[in-house]
Amino acid sequence: MLYESDPRGYAGMPENITVKAEDPRSKDASALMKELSDCLQAMTGSSGRHSIRVEDFLQARSLFAVARDLSGNAVGCGGFRPLDAHAAELKRMYARAQSSGVGSKILAYLEAGAARMGYAVLRLETRRSNKKAVAFYRRNGYLEIPNYGIYENRSEAACFEKYLSRHGGEKAAVRTAGHR
Repeated sequence: MLYESDPRGYAGMPENITVKAEDPRSKDASALMKELSDCLQAMTGSSGRHSIRVEDFLQARSLFAVARDLSGNAVGCGGFRPLDAHAAELKRMYARAQSSGVGSKILAYLEAGAARMGYAVLRLETRRSNKKAVAFYRRNGYLEIPNYGIYENRSEAACFEKYLSRHGGEKAAVRTAGHR
């Protein structure tokens, strides 16, 4: 496990949750991703399964993590995969409904992991109709950007990005290199 979170938590985040890198093929990871797909299907009409493969989290410069409560129960997950040398894409972010603050803790863990791996920016897509997710990413410093990749020309998609603090000075260089 490359990046284990401090069980005491980050400032303002739940202290009873730990986040660790985990094989996305594990029983708990698979169950969480299935729950996410089922929720997305019910909410948006699309499970999101077409835009990610478990293998994407197993390649170099990728990370998948599971959040657990003090009893060891899996309560959330998320990961990222490379888009290019400078940018990674957040995927499969999910926290069980009763798990307050878990999403923020997973996101902070993934952002720290991406910065350690040398990424300058994290990007993601969510559905505009998923108001809770849109608000969550905005609250966590993500800015809406033009839709990219498979999301171009899809009005239901909302794409976001956040430059990681370790790489703030590279923002202009990355944008001029055509990564937006």
